[in-house]
Amino acid sequence: MELNNQGMRTFLVVWGGQFASLVGTGLTGFALAIWVYQETGSATQLSLVLLAAQGPQILFTPIAGALVDRWDRRRAMIVSDVGAGLGTLAIALLLVGDNLDIWHLYIALSFSGIFQSLQWPAYSAATTLLVSKEQYGRASGMVQMAEAVGQVIAPAVAGVALALGGLETVIFIDVVSFLVAVGTLLVVRFPQAERSAAGAAGTGSLLSEAKFGWTYIKERHGLLALLWYFASVNLIFGFVGVLAIPLILGFADEVTVGSVFSAVGVGMVLGSLVMSVWGGPKRRIYGVLGADIVLGLALIGFGMSMSIPIVLAGAVIGFSVLPIANGSSQALWQAKVEPDVQGRVFAVRRVLAQAAGPVAMLMAGPLADRVFEPLLQEGGVLADSVGEIIGVGPGRGIAFLFVILGVLSIVFTIIAYLYPRLRNLEDEIPDFDELPVFDAAMGPQGVAPEVAAS
Repeated sequence: MELNNQGMRTFLVVWGGQFASLVGTGLTGFALAIWVYQETGSATQLSLVLLAAQGPQILFTPIAGALVDRWDRRRAMIVSDVGAGLGTLAIALLLVGDNLDIWHLYIALSFSGIFQSLQWPAYSAATTLLVSKEQYGRASGMVQMAEAVGQVIAPAVAGVALALGGLETVIFIDVVSFLVAVGTLLVVRFPQAERSAAGAAGTGSLLSEAKFGWTYIKERHGLLALLWYFASVNLIFGFVGVLAIPLILGFADEVTVGSVFSAVGVGMVLGSLVMSVWGGPKRRIYGVLGADIVLGLALIGFGMSMSIPIVLAGAVIGFSVLPIANGSSQALWQAKVEPDVQGRVFAVRRVLAQAAGPVAMLMAGPLADRVFEPLLQEGGVLADSVGEIIGVGPGRGIAFLFVILGVLSIVFTIIAYLYPRLRNLEDEIPDFDELPVFDAAMGPQGVAPEVAAS
């Protein structure tokens, strides 16, 4: 019990530092998105900048996962924070010299993204070692609460900082937040994961270890189905992430954009608080699928209405369930995957689940600018049909796309529920602490998940 308490205390220290870093990153992300769209007036340019931040991060993540399993997880997080901070510092220096152009963001954000690829697999795998299995859902709720609080704080603080000191002040705050995160990591120590049969079987070159994460997931059909489901949902939300600002600016101003993003954060804070106390439903797969139905309905609501109060209420209600979906999924993966291979497995999981995001980013801008927006302008093809319901003018084509995305989200969720391997994965795949302990004398004899579950 004492070890568990010590682990939780360590988790709380790390959580505090990462919370500071998330707030700083949120400030910069929000301010840069506004800056890019106002400088260019192009959803396509905005999507390309977002792609520059996420594309290299996704591509490097499998190697990052293998490194996380080789290194101490604390060291991996320190390297991640320092590298990402240097990329942000480069943007700050260009701003101070009045030399910042859009193409500079492509390079600096790509550089930061490579280092950030270490962060999530290391943080997730470290949490598994620090807290008990019963606390996985609550710990995930706390991690998401930090993200959500950052979402609430970032728009408001970014707006004040932009008004008082410009973009330079926002980025300076971000650099300081990276220093806080590194400082907390320097004063703690993480326990080492015990070697498992899966870990022994996955030992080899760095490249082969990176590939092992995919092999591990592929052999566990329920986890593979969950992964593809999240990829489909992330494809939808990749569009939302790019087009939310142009959608709102179609009928409101920048202050309203900040208010809506803050409302999303409020909803996520409320959901995270619930998840932190509750820990999620006992049947975790129901937490994933049920929450995503609500999110689909929220997207439909965003597209149907231009009423600011309704949009704000929908943002709070719809996104309050997101921490339940993510926390339930995270707890499932932490319980089912052996700790010493979680870096590799979680890295591949992140790549495949989020690879749809860059695809959506590449498609979102051109699809909005050239296809959907013309449909719902005055005299557009759908102006006298769909336009009678959701309106015509700037942003209404994007609104129609949001309605379609919400419907698709619900359809994907229903299909996922009807697949028995996904619906029953908690029964078919054993928790990692139910598997035989690795015996060096016996060699790396892994137990097939289907046999272990029978």
